[in-house]
Amino acid sequence: MPPRNDAALEFLLTRRSRPAKTLSAPAPSREALRPILTAAARSPDHGKLEPWRFVVLEQGAMARLADLAEARGRALGKPDEDIAKGRSQFDQGILAVAVIEVQKDSPKIPAIEQTYSAGAVCLALLNAALAAGWGANWLSGWPSHDRAFCAEGLGLEAHERVAGLIHIATETSAPPDRPRPDLEAITTWVSA
Repeated sequence: MPPRNDAALEFLLTRRSRPAKTLSAPAPSREALRPILTAAARSPDHGKLEPWRFVVLEQGAMARLADLAEARGRALGKPDEDIAKGRSQFDQGILAVAVIEVQKDSPKIPAIEQTYSAGAVCLALLNAALAAGWGANWLSGWPSHDRAFCAEGLGLEAHERVAGLIHIATETSAPPDRPRPDLEAITTWVSA
């Protein structure tokens, strides 16, 4: 039997995202965020393409992004409820890391594997923030899929897209656990 890392396994078995709307100041400093970003960058990356990058959204950027989300929502003719929801994560945000998927030409690594790698980075970033003692939540929302919002607000180029917005700050309350998948219903064992 290989040696176990019981603390890491227990963390993974009990991890729980913290709703972004329940996070408050302070958020991690740049210095405190570096090891979290470093851990996330150790995600699986077939071919060492690094098909992702980080855009750290500090509190000073949040009001600008909230206003932009509202303006884009109005330009797109979205209902007021959708506009308010798109704006709220920036109005309430203290710090978020936008994980940006950067598709790279590769004759060997399919685009879908690059997408999976960006998703792995999002989860690793979320878990690293939680393991470091912060509250964290992985969000997206319609603004993160709007090309004009992404270009103007985040400086994304045509071959880039938001894989996730990981909000990180101080946890104000621990949410109750939620129902988890029935392992028997989602697992198939193949022996031969």
